[in-house]
Amino acid sequence: MDWIKRYLLFHQEKHPREMGGEEIRAFLTHLAVDKNVAAATQNQALNAILFLYREVLKIELENIGAYLREKRSKRLPTVLTKEVKMADDFSDRTTDCDR
Repeated sequence: MDWIKRYLLFHQEKHPREMGGEEIRAFLTHLAVDKNVAAATQNQALNAILFLYREVLKIELENIGAYLREKRSKRLPTVLTKEVKMADDFSDRTTDCDR
């Protein structure tokens, strides 16, 4: 419900029946650019909005989800990166000891 509320507030409480793909795109762009949310968060917002249109209002939006979904980044999680760095540092120390 929170994403739907944010979507409506972003568009000055305009009724969802009066909005569509352009308004959804604008909201998702706002989340990405102004709020700097992660791709997964943006997709969560999109899923909530699509649920509102499809299940509650019974309005089908033409393939809106297919091209609006953000791709998740393929970078390593920060925790794993730190562990790899620690292992690399440890490896360097043991190599130095062998000399």
